[in-house]
Amino acid sequence: MPKSILPWRRGLLAIGLLAGFCDPLRADALTRDAESMARAGCPDWLPRATRCYSGQDTHGAYYWIAIPDGWNHKLVLHSHGGPRPNAPRPDDPLDIDLRQYDVMVREGYAWAGSSYRRGGYGVRMAAEDTDYLRRLFVERFGQPDRIYLHGQSWGGNVAAKAMELYGTDAEGRHRYDGALLTSGVLGGGTQAYQFRADLRAVYQYYCANHPYPGERQYPLWEGLPKGSDMTPEALNARVDACTGAGLPAEQRTLVQQRTLNNIVDVVRIPPGTLKAHMRWSTFLFQDMVEQQLDGASPFSNRGVRYRGSSNDDALNKGISRFDGDARAVEKLGEDAGLTGMTDIPTVTMHAIDDPIIFVENEWLYRRAREDSGTADSLVQIYTDEAVHSKLSTPQYAAALEALDRWVERDRKPTPEAIARYCETREASVYDGGCHFDTDYEVADWRARVYARQP
Repeated sequence: MPKSILPWRRGLLAIGLLAGFCDPLRADALTRDAESMARAGCPDWLPRATRCYSGQDTHGAYYWIAIPDGWNHKLVLHSHGGPRPNAPRPDDPLDIDLRQYDVMVREGYAWAGSSYRRGGYGVRMAAEDTDYLRRLFVERFGQPDRIYLHGQSWGGNVAAKAMELYGTDAEGRHRYDGALLTSGVLGGGTQAYQFRADLRAVYQYYCANHPYPGERQYPLWEGLPKGSDMTPEALNARVDACTGAGLPAEQRTLVQQRTLNNIVDVVRIPPGTLKAHMRWSTFLFQDMVEQQLDGASPFSNRGVRYRGSSNDDALNKGISRFDGDARAVEKLGEDAGLTGMTDIPTVTMHAIDDPIIFVENEWLYRRAREDSGTADSLVQIYTDEAVHSKLSTPQYAAALEALDRWVERDRKPTPEAIARYCETREASVYDGGCHFDTDYEVADWRARVYARQP
């Protein structure tokens, strides 16, 4: 595996990598953060004799670190999903992230995870906080033999962005030896969230209660108007009133069932995920537009022909239309877009029927890596599960083992090899089984999400 990035690409990366890393003030802050890191009591669900550390970095992000007894001197650096809407709490990396992915520690790796400095959207911010934790770990414990990124869900976007921004130093050496991206938002913000803008428009056409006619009107791409005090519970109540989504099917009225069918069939989401997607297209959009995009629209549905309803002509005639602001689209792309410009060995893993982050995100990421000439450093594997937040445990162990073997032995794994790792070893150690579909070929993104006008 070559340890330097392609020469024509090095200059582009060095521009972003050099900025700030030689700043003595930053170095002093890193030293202070390392000195203030405290030993913490490990929970009993971690292996015995694991050492835990926690703290808050100079940016305000909380972190937890776990180092197992018999550490293999390799680090898994975790980028969590979300974005989480609330202010971070000191134990979030432990209670939410490490608890879910303690398999990394059980496999002998040190684990480190950051809460990020604030809740809400911001891929570059989260990538910076992730990489700062890498530097903090090295400052406190020394340079591990290997450092692997693990990005889950939205954290897949964060980890992929961290690879592009911080993955290579000015001399072309890798700061990260590999990356495992699971259930990842790998289409970047400008593409991955378009279907939720479609959802807001389709939902409002059928339900007309978000907002109600007598409430302050606002463009749907805004999520909520500035200053709104709507709660997730209040939104859920509106969705239930219109669609009965939270009710057993036999308790829905005929009108509710017909409305629910129309919405999910047009937007192409499972009925059970409607409320979750409505929350993201409300509260996440509000945060994104207000905090990142100066109140401008990154989304457009101009010219989209919606299909799958009981009356497509009426839907397309009556639905709300909106346009994207060029600068907002550009800013969201700068923050969350992925160029594929990294040759760090990368394994992605995604459930074929992921109900939250469509598997077709993987098609977008492969295209980005192909366009940048780095697809040879990418392996994509799929499972026949229908879950998002946590796939079967032995599959993570198998994927991490495959990535580590790739880096250590310079042997790029095949999906079949990863499936064998799972069946021959991990399935005997962890519950959940192996569900890889090694023949699956991901479909074009445009087969799942409506194409936009150029």
